[in-house]
Amino acid sequence: MKRISAIVRPEKLEPLKEALFAASISGMTITQVMGCGNQHGWSEYFRGTEVLLNMIPKVKFELIVTDETVDGIVELICKTAATGEVGDGKIFISPVEEVVRIRTREHGEAAI
Repeated sequence: MKRISAIVRPEKLEPLKEALFAASISGMTITQVMGCGNQHGWSEYFRGTEVLLNMIPKVKFELIVTDETVDGIVELICKTAATGEVGDGKIFISPVEEVVRIRTREHGEAAI
């Protein structure tokens, strides 16, 4: 099992959520986050003083998927979230040792 964490533009929230549900993803966690990468934010003026705003609003999708579906999900996220501009986001993939469904106490892939 793998955890896919995708950090994308806020305007891609609904299109990506719909695409993942259409791909039969059984569940996901979505969080509003702030961060910076190559964009490095922008400058604004507040009371005559320049202020660097380097934390940019993003949306983080977290999914736990089987090893066999990782490549297809990553491709789907890239296709749906890409604009071709700096700031499209990143995808992080990491192993998941175990999953337990609290209600039924199922373990492993059965709990996804």
